[in-house]
Amino acid sequence: MTERSGRERVLADAADRGIGVQLVERANARSLAEAASILGIRPADIVKSLVVKRRDGTFLFALVPGDRQISWAKLRAIVGVNKLQLPEASVALDATGYERGTITPFGSTTPWPVFADERIRGQRVSMGAGENGLSLFVDADAMLTAFDATVADITDELVERD
Repeated sequence: MTERSGRERVLADAADRGIGVQLVERANARSLAEAASILGIRPADIVKSLVVKRRDGTFLFALVPGDRQISWAKLRAIVGVNKLQLPEASVALDATGYERGTITPFGSTTPWPVFADERIRGQRVSMGAGENGLSLFVDADAMLTAFDATVADITDELVERD
């Protein structure tokens, strides 16, 4: 049995959930802002799918608008734990089957719970699609329902670093 590509896993999972997605091939981007420019959308319209590790070794997905960052205090309160962290890239790959920059809850090798920032509601968003050079577009509300996501204020304004 051959292993399915990220694209195939994404499409199969979306179909199983009854969610229409659009995959768009694009040039590789070095940043979220560059990806937004290539796609002709605002950074806020790209949802970062972040893999977050709990103290017990399990994970969750945090879906964060591209112009915002996780508020660790808010996310810990919603999840009901006192420690969360972003794992190393290799650990995120093991947890999802996807490399950083391509991560999506669609087709993850393990269906971790999804926590989404409330600001993505009511929009068509773009996100990782399981492979480099590929973006997924989806109706956020349909996705949130399909994943039974916990939707709350889990972000803060993005702080630019030098």
